[in-house]
Amino acid sequence: MKKHFLLASALTGLMAMGASGAFAQNVAVVNGKAVPKARVDALTQQLARSGRPVTPEMQGQIKEEVIAREVFMQEAEKLGLSVSDDYKTQMELARQAILIRELFADFQKKNPVTDADLKSEYDKFVAANGGKEYKARHILVEKESEAKAIIASLKKGGKFEEIAKKSSKDPGSGANGGDLDWANPSSYVPEFAETLTKLNKGQLSDTPVKTQFGYHVIRVDDIRAAQLPQFEELKPQIAQQMQQQRLAAYQQSLREKAKVE
Repeated sequence: MKKHFLLASALTGLMAMGASGAFAQNVAVVNGKAVPKARVDALTQQLARSGRPVTPEMQGQIKEEVIAREVFMQEAEKLGLSVSDDYKTQMELARQAILIRELFADFQKKNPVTDADLKSEYDKFVAANGGKEYKARHILVEKESEAKAIIASLKKGGKFEEIAKKSSKDPGSGANGGDLDWANPSSYVPEFAETLTKLNKGQLSDTPVKTQFGYHVIRVDDIRAAQLPQFEELKPQIAQQMQQQRLAAYQQSLREKAKVE
């Protein structure tokens, strides 16, 4: 009798340990249905990937969110919403979006942008934007005759800033007396840049400069060596741009190789 009691006690203990181990895999049981801890882990990882720090205080909130979702899902299933056509359509769209996202993430993982790639791109940027920067002003008008009249007025002592505020059709710089701030010539359309680089400090364009925007009167206030950001400063921006370019090229290559009838 005593032996049977001891055996029953041992079995009870083992069953309790098993139940405890199973419960450890779940965060709750809602209406008799276990809610696995894996859901909490998945939601935590999703928040972490989005850049949100998951603090210890948030763990309780995440658990409550997972439990609430189970309650709502059970109610939706009870109402038959999980077999509706709209639900099936939305699920298919979600499946596609997730699978495509995983495809692109896999491509980027297998095709990382290296430091050598970034430095090479930075060197191209320096080559294209190096040299000189110009602090210029301009007055933009619609007709060549207007521009010629303004040049004549300036040569007689007219104030560039005052005329720009009054006559310039460029709303951005006009209100600031025609000020374009410091910029590399490559920032402007070719006709404007060509005239700009021929002017010395303090010099005014002798003739109107025609571009797609109208007629410009240009004055160079100052010239300096290009002030470019350092490599480390631009590195994150270059990396993001290169990743986007590579991903776009990959997407285009898949589209071109696909047989679409």
